[in-house]
Amino acid sequence: MKIDIRIPSVGESVREAVLAQWMKASGDRVRKGETILVIETDKVTLEIAAEADGVLSILVDVGQTVPIGAVVGAIDTDAVQPVSADRQGEESPEPPTADRGVAEIAPSPSKPSPITVSPSVRRLLEENGIDPAGIAASGPAGRITKADVLLYLDDHPQEKKAELHPSQPPLNQKPALQPSPLVPQSDSSPVAPESVQADVIRKPMSPIRKRIAERLLEARRNTAMLTTFNEIDMSRVMALRAEHREAFQKRHGVALGMMSFFVKACVVALKEIPELNASIDGGDIVYHRACHIGVAVGSDRGLVVPVIRNAETLTFAAIERAIVDFVKAIQENRLELSALEGGTFTITNGGVFGSLMSTPILNPPQSGILGMHKIEKRPVVIDDAVVIRPMMYVALSYDHRIVDGKGAVTFLKRVKECIEQPERIFLEV
Repeated sequence: MKIDIRIPSVGESVREAVLAQWMKASGDRVRKGETILVIETDKVTLEIAAEADGVLSILVDVGQTVPIGAVVGAIDTDAVQPVSADRQGEESPEPPTADRGVAEIAPSPSKPSPITVSPSVRRLLEENGIDPAGIAASGPAGRITKADVLLYLDDHPQEKKAELHPSQPPLNQKPALQPSPLVPQSDSSPVAPESVQADVIRKPMSPIRKRIAERLLEARRNTAMLTTFNEIDMSRVMALRAEHREAFQKRHGVALGMMSFFVKACVVALKEIPELNASIDGGDIVYHRACHIGVAVGSDRGLVVPVIRNAETLTFAAIERAIVDFVKAIQENRLELSALEGGTFTITNGGVFGSLMSTPILNPPQSGILGMHKIEKRPVVIDDAVVIRPMMYVALSYDHRIVDGKGAVTFLKRVKECIEQPERIFLEV
């Protein structure tokens, strides 16, 4: 019996997807529940698992755009996997799949368990020439996460950009581009999907990147966007986190981060300035009773904004746990489209990348977005005395069509008050 592999529906607004990567080749045996295909839409990247045990047949190649519901392959549950000449004589009937760059890397005799990686982690391993066998996996089912690789690089800085060990085959045998784009490629270099010339590399935009570009242009064209700034003394929040970090971690199983304080502060401010929790629909202004806060997360495929729903009802621990779950889902390509929909306000933190000041762009149809930035010690005047304090610039971009300057400035001042006096958040004053 043959089971069709179809592109699943991931939301009413998504009509097509790009085949980003096949995890197996035609003729390979697959197991039920094993990831066999990665697709990209204009919203998310998803992994598709096999619905049954059998032999895979690929009908559509990588890089092709196909409509939702299209058949891109099949699994023959009755077929017997052919044994190729180079596999004859091997004790194991199932060959290693490391040369196809997917989920399982052939185990060595001393490591009987396969090493599992996602496509984004695989690229990070390739870029730095790291043997995955030497990395301690912390993900579910033995999966190596991006955090595992970054931690390994921190502990082994001498191995960054090192060549793979001669005995370790590359995770993907596709010829790599030369380090410098100025060096011409040989005739054997791949030309699709990347077009390599003497002095340029032409690469098609991914669906997610195209969608990001469209939404940014939409925000510029269709909103009267304006940005107001302020600065926040982070001393008390930092002291509070330091004092309760261990107890919080022990009790809730998650670290007490900075983002939960800003989410809580924004909830307080949104209740006072409801225009920033509203959107324009035709000739109407739609005010949202609930605070669905989008938190911008940078990934190797682009910016993703998962939504923390009903943030006004959540504890600090629940907010931090939601953020951690979103980051893991993004790293492992299992973030659902529903997690990206319905946001009423957005927070983005450019400070994690070292940004000191920026003007965030609105996330339509929302009317406000708060930009956090790098914490930096600066001299400030307090009670006529110059002191050194950890300061953060914050920026609020807003749609001036429905939010007046007074409301925007008041909102940002309210956020500042809640962060500088965090007990206000708990007392709701």
